[in-house]
Amino acid sequence: MAVHTVKAYDAELEVIGSKIAEMGGVAEKMLADAMDALSQLDAGLARRVVESDPRLDALQREIEEQAVLTIARRQPMAVDLRELVGAIHIAGDLERTGDLAKNIAKRTIKISADARVPRAIVGLKHMGELAAMQLKDVLDAYSQRDVDRARIVWSRDAEIDALEDSVFRDLLTFMMEDPRNITFCTHLLFCSKNLERVGDHATNIAETIHYMRTGTTMP
Repeated sequence: MAVHTVKAYDAELEVIGSKIAEMGGVAEKMLADAMDALSQLDAGLARRVVESDPRLDALQREIEEQAVLTIARRQPMAVDLRELVGAIHIAGDLERTGDLAKNIAKRTIKISADARVPRAIVGLKHMGELAAMQLKDVLDAYSQRDVDRARIVWSRDAEIDALEDSVFRDLLTFMMEDPRNITFCTHLLFCSKNLERVGDHATNIAETIHYMRTGTTMP
């Protein structure tokens, strides 16, 4: 009976882990597509990003329900409990990452018909690449339960923050050069903030991985 219980519990953890991986894949695609849509001012692609969001929301609910049910049924302790609580936290961060990608897509739809200063998007593309790398690396760290890799992601957060400052200065310059750029560049400022927040959620996931494996917070 004990062996059967352990196998059932392991199976439940595996299901939750696979759903986290699926969420990660959806969030990564939404971010990549949102940035492609912004780079090309492609309203059609941006709408498809928005339409992807309910899938991410549904996966988050499934993970939370499965984790809570497993906690109630198995009453895990120590690392096992941290694994389940960590899954709930990571699912929340991935859901919010999808929301941020959706926000970028919504702003792309608004500005797609009034394209201005294409060079204003260059810095955002760089930010998007870095945010996507952070997200990929932290998801790999989760799948491998790799604390060292999670710490690397955590330590790189300042790079996105610095890029956001640079993008802010560039966009402000474009707005000062020509007041007609103000609306377009203001939307890009919000996109920049969304990308910075994606980096924050990747950092949050890195901290959760560290806690799951060590029982301590990231120093």
